[in-house]
Amino acid sequence: MIDFKDKIAEEISKVLELTKEELKEYIEIPKDTKMGDYALPCFKLAKEMKKSPVIIANEIKEKIEMPNKYISKIEAVNGFLNIFINNEILIENVLDEMESKKENYGSSNIGNGKNIIVEYSSPNIAKPFHVGHLRTTVIGRALYNMYKFLGYNTIGINHLGDWGTQFGKLIEGYKRFGNEYDLEENPIDKLTEIYVRINELCKEDESVLDDCRNNFKKLEDGDEYCTQVWQKFKDLSLKEFQRIYDILDVHFDSNNGESFYSDKMQEVVDILRKNNKLLESQGAEIVDLEYKNMPPLMVTKSNGSTTYATRDLAAILYRARTYDFDKCIYVVAYEQNLHFKQVFEVAKFLDLDEKYTNGLIHVPYGMVRLKTGKMSTREGTLIKLEDILKEAISRAQAIIEEKNPNLEGKEDIAKKVGIGAVIFNDMSNNIIKDEVFDWDIMLNFQGETGPYIQYMYVRTKSILEKENYTMNKETVDISELEEHGIELIKQIYSFNDIVKQAVDKNEPSIISRYLIDVAKLYSSFYNDNKIIVEDEKIKNTRLCLTYMVGNVLKIGTGLLGMEMPDRM
Repeated sequence: MIDFKDKIAEEISKVLELTKEELKEYIEIPKDTKMGDYALPCFKLAKEMKKSPVIIANEIKEKIEMPNKYISKIEAVNGFLNIFINNEILIENVLDEMESKKENYGSSNIGNGKNIIVEYSSPNIAKPFHVGHLRTTVIGRALYNMYKFLGYNTIGINHLGDWGTQFGKLIEGYKRFGNEYDLEENPIDKLTEIYVRINELCKEDESVLDDCRNNFKKLEDGDEYCTQVWQKFKDLSLKEFQRIYDILDVHFDSNNGESFYSDKMQEVVDILRKNNKLLESQGAEIVDLEYKNMPPLMVTKSNGSTTYATRDLAAILYRARTYDFDKCIYVVAYEQNLHFKQVFEVAKFLDLDEKYTNGLIHVPYGMVRLKTGKMSTREGTLIKLEDILKEAISRAQAIIEEKNPNLEGKEDIAKKVGIGAVIFNDMSNNIIKDEVFDWDIMLNFQGETGPYIQYMYVRTKSILEKENYTMNKETVDISELEEHGIELIKQIYSFNDIVKQAVDKNEPSIISRYLIDVAKLYSSFYNDNKIIVEDEKIKNTRLCLTYMVGNVLKIGTGLLGMEMPDRM
C-alpha cells in the first residue's frame, strides 16, 4: 500500500531542512475534506524557522514542483499547507490491495520479529464471572487481534486470580460449612456464599481471621489438605469460566495464573534483597518508593506469605525470559493504576534489561454501570456476565421476531447480534470512560451501534449475492465514481493506518468509530446511487465499492471480536 503521508513528507523535506520522519509527525488529516486529504500546520515550524506560518506555507507551496505523481493540488491557507492527493493513483492502489489481500486487507508485517504479551480477563477463581470482567476480556481480546493483524507475535495470557489470602478464607469456610453445600450444582454461587459467611465470621472473631491467614501460609508451603481443596475450587471455577469464554469465542495462549508463580517468588525477594531494596516494616518487607511520591510496595507480609505484587514481579521475570517480550500489556481497570506504577517501578530493581521494564504497559479502562447507576443486586452481589450475555441474545431475538419472524437461523443471528451489541458498546468510546449499559441504545439498528454496522454489512452481502459478484478490479471504471464513492475509497484506504493508530494508543475505539464512519458513508452512497443499473461499467464499479465496504466492515468488526451474520 502506498503511504501517501510518506510521499508528501518526502516532497516537503526536499524544500525544508527537516527530515521526512520529522515531517511525518507534523502532517495531519483535516476533519473537513474540503481542506485537503492531508495538511501541514506550519505553526509547528514557525519558532524553528523564525517566520510566520503564513509565509512558511506559501514558500513551501511555491517550491514544490507540480504536477506531482502523488499530489494533485496544494493550497496555502492561513498558515496551513493543504495537500490534495492524486485520486486516480490512490483508487488504483486500493483496488490492487483489496484484490490481492481480500480478507487480510489492511494487515501488515510491521510487527514481524516483535513479541507482544496481552494479559486480560484474569477472573478470580471461586468467584462469579461478573459483568466487571467483561471489559478486560473484550478489550484485551481486541488488542490481541489488532497486534496480530499487524504481524506481531502476540501471546494472550489469562492471569487467573487463583492465589492469595482469600483462598485461606475459602478453605476455612469450606472446613466449617462445606458439608452443607453440594458443589456439583452452581458451584460458584455456593463458594461465594461460603466466602461471604466466613468473611462475616472473621469480622466477629479475630482468631478466625488468623486461621484463614494460616491456611494460606499452609497452602504456600504445600499442605496436602489445603492444596487438594484449592485444586477442587480451581477446577470447578475453570469449568464455569470456559462456558463464558465459549459464548464470547475468547481463547488464550496461556492460563498461567498467580499460583503458577508460587515457586518463583523467592527469586524476586532474593534479587531485591541483594540490591538492598528491601526494608523491614512491622515484620513485613517493603520497597520504599517515596522518591517517586508513592506508598511503599509490600513484598512479603509479617507472617512470611507473599502478596499479589510479588507474584506480578515474578511474572515479569518469567515472561521476560520465556517470551523475550517487546511489550507486556496489562488490561486492568483504572482502580489499579497505583498498583501498576509501583510494580513497574520495582521491576527496575530485578536486574532486567531496560527493554523489558520499558515495555511494561498498563491499559486502564473505566467501570461498567447500568443506566440506573446500580451494578448490584439487593444481596450486594455483582451481576453475572453470563446473565448479561443471555439477556442481550434474548432481546436481539425478540427484535428479530418482531421485524423478520420468518428469518432462517434466527437463534444464531440473535447470538451474533446480541453479543456483537455488547462488545461494540464496550468499545464505542474511549475505553478509559465508564461504560453505560443501555439496552435500548445498544440494540438499536439505526444508531451508532454494533447492530447498525452488522445491518450495513448484511446489506452489502445481499447485493453482492444477488449479482453473484466476486472482486475484479478490471471491471472498475474510475471515471464512474462520484463524490461519495471517492470519499468511501479514501476511507477504505485509511483502514491500515486506523489499525496502526489503535495499536499505537492501545485504543480499540479508534477502530469502532472508523467502522461507524464507513457504514454511514456507505448508507449515504447507497441512498443516492442505485447499485444494480443497466450500464455495466457503473454497476460493476458500484458493486466493487460495495464489496470493499463489506469486506472492511467484516475485517474491522472481527478485530473487535464481533461476528457478522449473513442475514438480518
